[in-house]
Amino acid sequence: MSQLAPTDPPLADIAGRRVLFLMAAEPEYGPQLRARFRPVITGVGPVEGGVAAAATLAQARGAGRAPDLVVSLGSAGSARLEHCAVYQATRVAYRDMDATPLGFAAGVTPFLDLPAEIALPLRIPGIPGASLSTGANIVSGAAYDGIAQDMVDMETFAILRACQRFSVPLIALRGISDGARPLEGISDWTDYLHVVDAHLAEAVDHLARAMSDGVI
Repeated sequence: MSQLAPTDPPLADIAGRRVLFLMAAEPEYGPQLRARFRPVITGVGPVEGGVAAAATLAQARGAGRAPDLVVSLGSAGSARLEHCAVYQATRVAYRDMDATPLGFAAGVTPFLDLPAEIALPLRIPGIPGASLSTGANIVSGAAYDGIAQDMVDMETFAILRACQRFSVPLIALRGISDGARPLEGISDWTDYLHVVDAHLAEAVDHLARAMSDGVI
């Protein structure tokens, strides 16, 4: 894996293909990931994530350097998955969308021909899959009871919609940083980010091998 010549946005060259890495926040970008790629930091939440992803993809396309793949990675919460383990999102839902008073199913955006959960078809061998719920709120404690998906984050669905608009495939990797017990402060998230960083770096290595082998 190598970094392409300096451009804006940064793109990594993996097996001769351009890969755009997106992360929400600097604290998630630890030393192991820093040794492998330079991401675009989108900001936290679906609005910031969607705006940054769309702007970056538009800029890359305008420069004639549209990525062949987008990888969204970072931390996630889960009350059922293994703490600090990394999972690849297989399906993504938007938990903020609720137009049920108008007769639409929960999670379905009105007048948009998409299901409540959107599948992500690419698979990295050796990394377990899990469903993912994206929304603007921090989920903690009993709030997990109302979420059908395995893990929660704040950006992936919005990034997926930007990728769909620009016809670029997406892989989403998430390391479980919290969720085993109710959050009591930001340290409950940050205390394990160094472990998540190491495990995400291993997942990126799996991705690079899969791309080199032609699996992805």
